[in-house]
Amino acid sequence: QVQLVESGGGLVQAGGSLRLSCAASGRTFSSYGMGWFRQAPGKEREFVAAINWSGGNTYYADSMKGRFTISRDNAKNTVYLQMNSLKPEDPAVYYCAADPTFRTLNAANPLKYDYWGQGTQVTVSS
Repeated sequence: QVQLVESGGGLVQAGGSLRLSCAASGRTFSSYGMGWFRQAPGKEREFVAAINWSGGNTYYADSMKGRFTISRDNAKNTVYLQMNSLKPEDPAVYYCAADPTFRTLNAANPLKYDYWGQGTQVTVSS
C-alpha cells in the first residue's frame, strides 16, 4: 500500500511558476513509476507527465513539453512537478499517482496507476 500526499498548489499569475510535490509513504516507492495528472471542472482527467522508477526516463504531454519538468528524489520518497510559464488553460486539480508495474506504453493511461493522492489545486490568474 502506498499513500500519496500532494502539496505546492496555489494561485499564480499567468507566466509564473509553481513546484508541486508528492510525498509517498512506503518502502517500495523507489520501484514505482510515478505520474502527474490534472482535472479541470467538467473535463476528463488529463495526463501531464510521468517518470520511471530511477528518474532516468520522463514522459510529457505535448502541451507541457518545455514548460513542465517531472523529477523524483527516491531518498526522500518524493516526486516533483516544476511548472513554468503557466497559462490560463493550466488551472486544475493536479494529482500524483503511482504505478507498481510501470511501462512506457502505459505512462499516460490513468487506469494503469494503482495509487492516487487527493490532489492539489492550481489556479492561474490572467
